[in-house]
Amino acid sequence: MGLVRTGPVSGYGTAAGTGALAVLLLVGICGSPAYTGWAAATLTDPDSAGGFYLRLLAWPAWRLDADGQAGGLFAADLRAVALVVLAVALLYLLPAAQVARVPGPVSQFFSGWAAYVLAGGLAAVLAALLGPDPSLLAALRDASSGAGYGFLTGWIIGTASLGGRA
Repeated sequence: MGLVRTGPVSGYGTAAGTGALAVLLLVGICGSPAYTGWAAATLTDPDSAGGFYLRLLAWPAWRLDADGQAGGLFAADLRAVALVVLAVALLYLLPAAQVARVPGPVSQFFSGWAAYVLAGGLAAVLAALLGPDPSLLAALRDASSGAGYGFLTGWIIGTASLGGRA
C-alpha cells in the first residue's frame, strides 16, 4: 500500500514557493563572494545606471570566512541570512493573492515585490542591531538602504511569484 493521490496534480508550485526559490537564487548568486568581487572590481562603472544596478544586486553579500570582521562569520553573513529567512516567511504570510479584490497575477506580483521590500528593510535593521557595533542611527540608515535594495530588485521576486497557486 503506497500513497494514493486523489484529485488533479498541478504542474505548478505555489506563488510563495517559486518566490522563495528566486530569493535563494538571487541572494546565493548575487551575494556570493565571486559576484561581489566581480561587481566591485571589473567593468561596472558606478556612475552608470547599469553599473549601479549590478553593484546593488550584491547588497546581501555573504562570505565563507569572517576575514577579520568583528563578530566573526555570524556578523559577516547576518544580513544575507536574515534577508532569506524574512523574505521566505513574508512570502508565505502575505495573503494578498488570496484576499485581493481581483485575484490573479497582478496581486501575486505585488505581493512578492512587497515581501522583498519589507524583508530587505527588516534584514538590514536586524543586522545593524545584532551586529558588532549596534546603534539606532546605523539601523535607520541600513533600513533605508535595505528597503531601497528590496524596491529595486523585488520585481524579480514578484515576477517569479507569477503563475503559481495562491
